[in-house]
Amino acid sequence: MTLAIYLRSALTAIRLNAMRSLLTALGVIIGVASVIVMSAIGSGARDEVERSISRLGTNMLTISPGSARTGASQGGAGTAAPMSEDDLQAIVMRIVELEGITASLSVNSTVVYGNQNWSTSVTGTSASFPYVRDWETSEGRYFDDAEVSRGAKVAVVGSTVARQLFGSGAAVGERMRIAGAPFEVIGVMETRGQAGGFRDQDDIVFIPVTTARARLVGQSIAAPNQVGSILVKIADGGDLAQAQEEIATLLKQRRRIRPGDQDDFRIRNVAEIVQARTAAQRTLTWLLAATAAVSLVVGGIGIMNIMLVSVTERTREIGLRMAVGARRRDILAQFLTEAIVLCLAGGLIGLLVGVAATYVISALAGWPVLISSMIIMIGIGASAVVGIAFGYIPARKAAHLNPIDALRYE
Repeated sequence: MTLAIYLRSALTAIRLNAMRSLLTALGVIIGVASVIVMSAIGSGARDEVERSISRLGTNMLTISPGSARTGASQGGAGTAAPMSEDDLQAIVMRIVELEGITASLSVNSTVVYGNQNWSTSVTGTSASFPYVRDWETSEGRYFDDAEVSRGAKVAVVGSTVARQLFGSGAAVGERMRIAGAPFEVIGVMETRGQAGGFRDQDDIVFIPVTTARARLVGQSIAAPNQVGSILVKIADGGDLAQAQEEIATLLKQRRRIRPGDQDDFRIRNVAEIVQARTAAQRTLTWLLAATAAVSLVVGGIGIMNIMLVSVTERTREIGLRMAVGARRRDILAQFLTEAIVLCLAGGLIGLLVGVAATYVISALAGWPVLISSMIIMIGIGASAVVGIAFGYIPARKAAHLNPIDALRYE
C-alpha cells in the first residue's frame, strides 16, 4: 500500500465520522491555540522589556541613594543621603571614559493648564539629559545650561502630558502651573511608549534640576545641593565594569563608608538589568508554553481513546483486510496515518484560532505580542508528534489482531 492509499483511507474514515472526529480533534485544537497564544504573549513581553530597557542605553550606569542605617535599624531603599552636585562633579573629574552625565531629581506633582490638570512625574535634570538618555525633543527644544544655572521656570513635557493638557493644540509656548508656579513649555519629548508594558515613559515633565530643588523638593540637610540620582554614560568601547568599580570606590570615600560596612548607595548597570530581565522573561515564556502544552497532552489522550474505540468498531474490517493480503505494517500505517491526519487537521485549525485569539487579546488588553515562525513550527510539529505518540498504541493493537478472531468478531 502507498502513502496516497493510506491518506485516502484515513480521510474516508474521518469523513464518515465527521462529528466524532471534530470532537476528538478539539483537544488538539485547544492545545495548539493555547501554545500559540501563551508563547506569543510571553515573547511579546520579553521583546518589549528588552526594547524598553535598551532605550536607556546599555553603556549607562544609574547611581541612586541606598538604604540608611541608624544604629541597629535599617531603612528602606532611597532613605540614605541623596546624591549631590559635588558627587556629580567628582565623578566627572574621576572617570576618564565618561561620555555624558546628568542629574535626575523626581517628584510626583499635579500640572495645571486652564481647567485641565494632570498628576504626573516631574523630574529635574541637567541640560545634558537628552544626550545621556538618547532621547530628543520632537517639538521645540530642551533647556540649556544657562537656564539650569539660573533656575529658570521652563518645562519640557512628555507626549502623554502634552496630549492630556493641550489635546491636539500646540504645547510649545504655552504656560502651565506646577506646584502653583507658572512654567513655560519650551519643548515636547519624542514618544517612547510604555516600559515593559507597565509604565508610560511619556507621562513625565522635565524641568531644570535647580528649579526642582528650589520649587518642588526643597533643601536636604544631608545634601543641600541634592540631585536625586545620577545617570552616567560611558563612551562606546569603554570598560563599564571598571567605571562602575571606580565610581563605587569614589563614593565610598566621599560618603565615609568604612571597609566592611554596607554601601548606602546603589549603582545599577543597565546591561546587567537587560540580561536579568531577558532571562526572566525567557523563563516565563517557556513556563507559559509548558502550561499550554498540557492541553496538547490531554488532547492526545483523547485521540488515543477514540482510536482504540475505532479499532474495536472496525475489527471485522481489519480482519477482512488481512484476509485479502494486507500485512501488519499496512494496518499499522493505516491507523497511524489516520491519527496523524486528525492531529494535523486539529493543529492547523488550532493555529488559526490561536493567531486570531492573539490579535484579539492584543487589541483588547493592549498587551505586546510576538508571533514568530518558530512558534508556528512548534505548534504544528507538536500536533504531529501527538498524533504519532498517541496514535501508535491503537495502531499497533489493530496490526496485531488475529485475522481469524477479527473475522469472527461481532
